[in-house]
Amino acid sequence: MEYSRDRQMLNKVPEIMIFFWIIKILATTVGETAADFLNTNLNLGLTNTTFVMSGLLLITLFFQFRSRKYVPGIYWLAVVLISVVGTLVTDNLVNNFGVSLELTTIIFTLALLVTFAAWYASEKTLSIHSIFTAKREAFYWLAILFTFALGTAAGDLVAEGLNLGYWKSAVLFAVLIGVVAIAYYRFKLNAVLAFWIAYILTRPLGASIGDYLSQDAEAGGLELGTVGTSVIFLVIILSLVVYLTMTRKDEIQLPNTIQK
Repeated sequence: MEYSRDRQMLNKVPEIMIFFWIIKILATTVGETAADFLNTNLNLGLTNTTFVMSGLLLITLFFQFRSRKYVPGIYWLAVVLISVVGTLVTDNLVNNFGVSLELTTIIFTLALLVTFAAWYASEKTLSIHSIFTAKREAFYWLAILFTFALGTAAGDLVAEGLNLGYWKSAVLFAVLIGVVAIAYYRFKLNAVLAFWIAYILTRPLGASIGDYLSQDAEAGGLELGTVGTSVIFLVIILSLVVYLTMTRKDEIQLPNTIQK
């Protein structure tokens, strides 16, 4: 039977609540500033940074897949690392291979749509409330990677094309997320569609916030630096993850029988 190997696996992702979105945006911001810190401040270069962070991500995902339930520390570490790797994938295509932001955006849009199509064809659902098999979890993390890569490309494309600056870009993406929230709560937009649109938009939102806090005043930033910004946000993330680990507020409660 298809689910026999994973029958005792509980849902592997957190409940979608305010803590989810706060940590996700913070993780995205850390992904942006940490990548800049490793690439520039430590002089690792884009390629070496990509290798290091990809290795750490694979190790974390190994433990994530081995776990039989949602573990906040492992899950959110994976999100932070995959945010960095997703950013680096786009940066490598643009900076090292000369692929335009327009083409990169199209590539990752198609990659994400193909992932969703394969996921739905195999599992008949894209809901994150049903991540209790290894196959569904693999689809989930692949989709997450492409959302970060797409969010990076589309965010940079909008920022460069409109020349808005960091804080204005953050406001723009916050407004777009607000529109999605209104469409969901007021006009009954499909919950799964609303989630994934919002998830993609939080990537450029978090990146804009990170750039605004870390960059020099001449570039329109607050000059906190990549180290200062990363440390502040990591401390907040760690505090929230410890809180969720202790209270278990974001655990999804599933029925006794596995449902699609």
